Amino acid sequence: MSAAAARSAPALEILVGDYLRVLANERGASAHTLRAYRRELEEFAAWILRRAAANAEPPGAPCAEGGAPRVEQSEPRVDRIEHTDIRAYLGSLYERGLSKASAARALAAIRSWFKWLARAGYIERNAASLVATPRLPKHLPRVPSIEQMNRVVDSVRDDAASWPARDRAILELLYGCGIRNAELTGLNLDDIHWANEAILVRGKGQKQRYAPLGDAAAKALRVYLAERAARLDAAGGTNRTTPALFVNLHLRGLDGLGGSAGRQARLTTRSVGRIVKRIAILRGLSADVHPHTLRHAFGTHLLEEGADLRAIQELLGHERLSTTQRYTQLTAAQLTEVYDRTHPRAK
Repeated sequence: MSAAAARSAPALEILVGDYLRVLANERGASAHTLRAYRRELEEFAAWILRRAAANAEPPGAPCAEGGAPRVEQSEPRVDRIEHTDIRAYLGSLYERGLSKASAARALAAIRSWFKWLARAGYIERNAASLVATPRLPKHLPRVPSIEQMNRVVDSVRDDAASWPARDRAILELLYGCGIRNAELTGLNLDDIHWANEAILVRGKGQKQRYAPLGDAAAKALRVYLAERAARLDAAGGTNRTTPALFVNLHLRGLDGLGGSAGRQARLTTRSVGRIVKRIAILRGLSADVHPHTLRHAFGTHLLEEGADLRAIQELLGHERLSTTQRYTQLTAAQLTEVYDRTHPRAK
């Protein structure tokens, strides 16, 4: 980038805003991703500004050689940020007591921003690419067994659910299809393709895939849809409609029936998290169970039963096979059994 172009580079907060708009409009980033990236990048930009202000000479101070007084420095330019600045920022996060995982998330956002800055011509060198990711401890997700999951899904009753038919269908789709929480709440009625026994799922980055609709999930959906239609009729019949597959208990947000405008009574990811946790705890699972636990269980149990890892990758909608490997786990006994059964020198 030329010196003239560098001088005309927008302020840091403007570049952060421009990048967030690219994520939203061109890459289809989720609202959760946008919130996280905004938080990380705005905090980084603010830290750069504070650091530059602390290191700047006050206006009017004489030069070291006794020459003309200094003038107030302008806002730091993005092309002047070095890898040492980014490392220093990560160090400040540790000083604040943040974990390595938090620092890694911040660095991921900064790296993504700098990659875009380089492509857009605002910087010549990507300083963030020189900063190593903090080494994180490897934690395998604790996945319930097949027997535990069957017990939880088969025992959704009034004692554990405010709307048993709906909540049973939610668990069937999360565990039976392996979809994400946001994918579940984003489902519409038209996304259920009964003839093909499949569900159209909108994943990250506006990517779409079809998830197989198993018999148990289809049965649970039909029971729920009948009750859903009855509740909508009671709320006003044809004048009360919504495309959302899963709706909240009191139909808040449905054509002005209270709640936030534009929600169309759609169930939120936070509500799904509460539903899953309540049912899981009442059925004897640990308190750290959340909707993504069911996605882990989906992949792990498929692998335990002999499914190919590439097929699981497609079902989960993962771009990289390495991501699928983190979502699945095999016990030592299972690994030993596979070794004994397949390796020519095992016996």
